[in-house]
Formats: sequence, structure tokens, C-alpha cells
Amino acid sequence: MEYRYLGRSGLQVSALSLGAWVTFGGQVGEETALECMTAAHDAGVNFFDNAEAYAHGNAETVMGNVLKKVGWKRSGLVISTKLFWGGRTPNQTGLSRKHIIEGTQASLARLQLDYVDLLFCHRPDIYTPIEETVRAMNFVIDQGWAFYWGTSEWSAALIMEAHAIAHQLNLMPPLMEQPQYNMFNRQRFEGEYAPLFRELGLGTTIWSPLASGLLTGKYNNGIPEGTRATLPGYEWLVDEFTGDEAKRNMEKIKQLSPIAEEIGCSLAQFALAWCLKNPNVSTVITGASRLSQVVENMKAVEFAEQLTPTVMERIEAILANKPEVEPDHR
Repeated sequence: MEYRYLGRSGLQVSALSLGAWVTFGGQVGEETALECMTAAHDAGVNFFDNAEAYAHGNAETVMGNVLKKVGWKRSGLVISTKLFWGGRTPNQTGLSRKHIIEGTQASLARLQLDYVDLLFCHRPDIYTPIEETVRAMNFVIDQGWAFYWGTSEWSAALIMEAHAIAHQLNLMPPLMEQPQYNMFNRQRFEGEYAPLFRELGLGTTIWSPLASGLLTGKYNNGIPEGTRATLPGYEWLVDEFTGDEAKRNMEKIKQLSPIAEEIGCSLAQFALAWCLKNPNVSTVITGASRLSQVVENMKAVEFAEQLTPTVMERIEAILANKPEVEPDHR
């Protein structure tokens, strides 16, 4: 396994990691989660991602039970969770000081941990002043409940504002962002965030590297039963897999398939390796509903070096979606 520094911090995370979204506490139970986490750990994964919203908190409970059962040394792990959707009452959502503090305590209780390494603001909160959020996240860090804080799906402008406020108040700014990034979703990561990588050394823990499974090729001939798109609550994925844009992307996948075959990897490994080639990616969060997927995904590291500049040019010609880079925000 390769390990990369998370932004300009001294913290190292495995280039491939395992997340609990969709699967833990919902699609799979504790036994399968144990198998998947163990296989990932055996492959060198040290970073495991979660959120209070995943399976309404059950994903954190499942991961916490697994971590307690396996007994891995805590200092060898990087555990994250995310705050925003903690419940249905007014103060159980958002990024107010109240929810950040109470949400953190609730997440730690479900995870059965004294602290998480990374704590994310799962989405921007238009109703809470950023200064309140910055101060609250620093309070959590000062209490030792988290070591670093970051954002997820925040605009570059909001991240810059949070940095400015933190520096003005002599507080810790957000270290990392968790954005969606894959072959078909590139504009924000490669375009909008480009100045943040140059100016701030922003770390990233990217999600949906397989475009919710589209890049595995399994949706090329329709939506198979038992896949993510057939789960209750994920009906919105059906539109993503059957619309005009999806059809165009599926044609691109068919053109990419021969390149993957030449390299000797699956389409999933190919898509993950492509993400790993971006130096601004700190870690690629993978998901799995069964052990075999973890085993397959973890091998993607071996194929990244085979994506030479020539191969990357061939891929770029097929994708034809390279974003324009945003100018500096100075």
C-alpha cells in the first residue's frame, strides 16, 4: 500500500481507504463489515471513513463494534466521521456550535472511541455563520475529540473564507475536503479547487471514485437486481444510470474497456488507478458490499504506475471533459 500525506499536515493516510456509505448498517451487517474492514486492513488500509448520517447512525455503530472486536492498535488507524444530518429535530442538523459538540459526542459514543482523527463538516450550512463553525470545530479539537477538521462538498470560496477566519482568530483552519471525484465528475476538483491546492495545500479524501458503480461497467446493459440503485432511498440513482448523460458516459466506458484489458485490470481497478494518478488526491475512499470487492479494489494501487503519460492521453481523448483551471483567489 502507498501512503500519502494529508495536505500539508504530517498525517499519512493510505492511498486507498474504505468508507461506510450505503453499505454499513444498511446494505450489509456487522459480519460482512468485519470481513471487508479486515481485508482492507490486511491490504494496508489505515483510513476508515464514516458519518453520523450513514444509515441514521447505524454505520458508526457497526464500525465501532468491528473496531472493538478486532482490537487493532488505535494509533495505527485514521478514523473519520462527518457532521450535518444528525436527526430530525431542528438542532440535530447543521453546523451550529450546539450540533457540532453534541453530534461529535454522539458519534464517538456510537463508534466507541475517545476521538476521531478527522472530523468533517458534511455540507456547508447557509444558516450558521462560518465563524461559529470554525470556533466550534476548534473547541472539539481542543477537547481532544478530533485531531483535524475539514469540509465536504464546500465551494472553494467558502473554504477560503473559513481559512481566513481561522487565521484571523489564530485557530486551526480546515485541513481537508471530501469531494466527489471520478472520471465523469472533475470540474470542482480539477478546476475550482486548483487554487486551493496551490495556495493552501488542501488535503482530499475523495468519494464515489467509481461514479456510484457506473465506472465498473455493470450498468451498461440495465440496472441489475441487488445493486445500489435498487436499494430503498437510492431511487435517484436510476435517473443517473438511465439519462442521456449516462448513456453518453456508458459509450465512453465501452471505449475505455480495451485499455483496461491491455493493462490487465478490471474497469473498477482502472477507474481507481486513474484517481490515484492525480497528485492532489490524498486518499481514494472505496466502498464494498462484499469481501471480493475489497480484494479487487485494493489491487488498483498496483495498476496506477501502468497509467503512463501515453495511456493517460488516450484516456483523456475518450473522456473529453478536462476542466478549465480556476485562477488564483489572491
